Amino acid sequence: MTTSGGESATNAAAPLPWDDAPDPWDEAEGRWLSDPPSRRPRVWRERAKSIVTRNDSPDIPFRFGANAYRGCAHACAYCYARPTHEYLDLDPDGDFEHELVVKENAAELLSLELTSSRFDGEVLCLSGATDPYQPLEASLRLTRRMLEVCLARGRAVLLFTKAALVQRDADVLARLAAGPGVQVYLSIPFADDATARALEPAAPSPSARFRAMRALTEAGVPTGLSISPVVPGLNDRQLDDLLARTAAAGGTRAFASLLRLPGPVRAIFERRLRERLPSAADRVLAALAASGADRTGRAAFGERMAGSGVRWELVRSMFETFARRHGVIADERPEPALPPVRRTRQGRLFD
Repeated sequence: MTTSGGESATNAAAPLPWDDAPDPWDEAEGRWLSDPPSRRPRVWRERAKSIVTRNDSPDIPFRFGANAYRGCAHACAYCYARPTHEYLDLDPDGDFEHELVVKENAAELLSLELTSSRFDGEVLCLSGATDPYQPLEASLRLTRRMLEVCLARGRAVLLFTKAALVQRDADVLARLAAGPGVQVYLSIPFADDATARALEPAAPSPSARFRAMRALTEAGVPTGLSISPVVPGLNDRQLDDLLARTAAAGGTRAFASLLRLPGPVRAIFERRLRERLPSAADRVLAALAASGADRTGRAAFGERMAGSGVRWELVRSMFETFARRHGVIADERPEPALPPVRRTRQGRLFD
């Protein structure tokens, strides 16, 4: 592994192998993880030089993000972050879930960097390029420590996760909710376990994620549903079920975005779709085309997560109708729940 190419080349020295990395399934928190994979990931340690990254894309609802991990053990076939592994000279296909990098000094760096006034009034996203609650977090607690830093520094947080493990940190998240602000979106794009296992093979089941949503809402943490991606021909008929279960679990918001297939992700997704859901593959690919999804991936602002055409407009209409039916706020993109005094300062980010 190297750090040649891209932003990673200047952000840290080459990661070192961590041969005796802890086994998250040996932890008490292992009860919230999916079954251990047959092939365990190889773990690398990294001393990062910086942790907060800036994003100036107008279609992303946050300007600053921080990720404690590179790669993700959940192995989602459609993950838009897969190409980031190419910066490490690794394969965005199997290596993305089997070669995981830990930024072991993430919390310390975050504490230093958040002293800057440039973050005043800003939301920090802790999950822009990986899942912050993937299995390693059960042992390493890097995300929890980063949340504690945000609480101490008075920084609002936006979180997206597929992991039931997030409920472990309900105490810290509740304190953030009562202070600077936090919004947690559970990413649950599929209502049935079979489809989820096919395309998200190492993530917890949809039912486990909804239970985590309920646990967080009962602790006073604002939660919502991320239906990302919408895969026309596969899960667009599940919108009613997903939104009903969100309301039952106490979630108050939801957003949906069309499947993105940037760079090599297109071939990875299509291959895994044909391998694991062969009877649905042709239907799904045709529906994607009819929804305006460019299967090579689009980079233009405002187009990367938006569909077009009659089929996509129907999906959007169904999403909004079902959200109203179940009393869930339908957002066009993620919205953090912040105290009123801070929401005034944040408004410009989400208009």
